[in-house]
Amino acid sequence: MPEQRIPRADGDFSSYANHYYEAVKKWWDAQGLDPTDLKPLETALAEWNKDYPAHVAAQNKAEAARQSKDAAKRELERQIRPVSAFVQSYPKTTDADRAAIGITVKDTGGTPVPPPASRPLLLIDAASRLTHRLRLVDESTPSRSARPRGTLGAEVYVALVPPRAAPPADFAAYTFVRTITRGGAEVAFPGEEGGKTAAYLVRWVSATGEPGPWGETVTATVAA
Repeated sequence: MPEQRIPRADGDFSSYANHYYEAVKKWWDAQGLDPTDLKPLETALAEWNKDYPAHVAAQNKAEAARQSKDAAKRELERQIRPVSAFVQSYPKTTDADRAAIGITVKDTGGTPVPPPASRPLLLIDAASRLTHRLRLVDESTPSRSARPRGTLGAEVYVALVPPRAAPPADFAAYTFVRTITRGGAEVAFPGEEGGKTAAYLVRWVSATGEPGPWGETVTATVAA
């Protein structure tokens, strides 16, 4: 009958095989038996001790490569989403542009999706130096972080003014920052902007690129 004590798992098998050879060789020598009879066993063990560590190293390398690949994929997807959101909501983007880029083309059939009717409320954490952490909620559901149904996200624009100055009345003075598609975002400022006031304008954008009404202008100091 086959030997039942030989482990199946490679790691256990490797430890067992090396111990087995040493113990058998000791017993073999003690019996005065011909050592050449153990040569095939010795050769097989040497081949195993060469190939098994190489296999383990290759597995570890492959696993490290897989983890690196998965991390690169997650980061690339994270960078793709805001760019796609901006392209989708840009007024001059056509369906031909969307098809060429490979993003969702607006559905022109069925019931058209209306632009968002509600306004976003902007909450700003300005405690960090030269950084604002933005969080958005909808005015109809201020206790929830979910954006209104049918919206892609919120467009964020900012204008910097001297301390205690009034926010610009002209929309042309505001610069587009990004489209926030989920949760919140951080806005970083260069060192020379420290101490100034950042004025923000935000609005929801539908999945088909239709903007909703502007929210109230929100201001926060850029901590130096």
